Amino acid sequence: MPVACQDCPLRMLPCFDDLSEDELQFMTQFKSGELDVAAGTPILVEGSKSPQIFTVLRGMGLRYKTLEDGRRQVTNFVMPGDFIGLQAAIQSEIGYSVDASTDMTLCVFRRSDIWKLFRMHPSRAFDMTWLVCSEEHFLGEALTTVGQRSALERIAWAMVTVHDRASQLGLVHNGVMNFPFRQQDLADALGLSLVHTNKTLAKLRERDLLTWSDGMLSLRDRESLRQIAQLDDTMPPKRPLL
Repeated sequence: MPVACQDCPLRMLPCFDDLSEDELQFMTQFKSGELDVAAGTPILVEGSKSPQIFTVLRGMGLRYKTLEDGRRQVTNFVMPGDFIGLQAAIQSEIGYSVDASTDMTLCVFRRSDIWKLFRMHPSRAFDMTWLVCSEEHFLGEALTTVGQRSALERIAWAMVTVHDRASQLGLVHNGVMNFPFRQQDLADALGLSLVHTNKTLAKLRERDLLTWSDGMLSLRDRESLRQIAQLDDTMPPKRPLL
């Protein structure tokens, strides 16, 4: 049974901006349905023309780009509330792929309706622009991580960043979150070899800073990991939800 926009569980989370009644009514009309996707299923394929764009309602995935020889750069871990496929709505083809890492539920919007958002609801169009700017900021931080942080700093940065996002989404319980990704996914996100990633994770475990096993991640000393990563500890602003 599809979730009505007024009953969306993401709306209840403090990390998202509230919607006015007018905005809520518009989003109810803008949403064309929901899509359930099994783990391992491609959602968006680089170079394709998708007729739909999505907001993640439940589940997690990977966004990545690939080279002709098969090498892969993971650009983000996709989580609930993320808006994906916008590039395909603006340009003729999408420039990245997204795969489901767990079973996922996606809110579906028709690509052809995106221009209605600009014409009929400029405040929602501004929210979409805000999300694009936020993604640009994240990619800048990720590029800095890959280019300037050491392997230990990179993994500490990734674990704190992902764990904090999950905590804001109510996905952390007693300090533990579901982390359904592989070490290869983490390596591909951070520009490290699988061997180097494994050895660096072992160092962090030996220092009792984190545990990651059987798809579950726990930060045992977030503050020390934050300091290793050279991350500031400011609270992120509330995000719009599309």
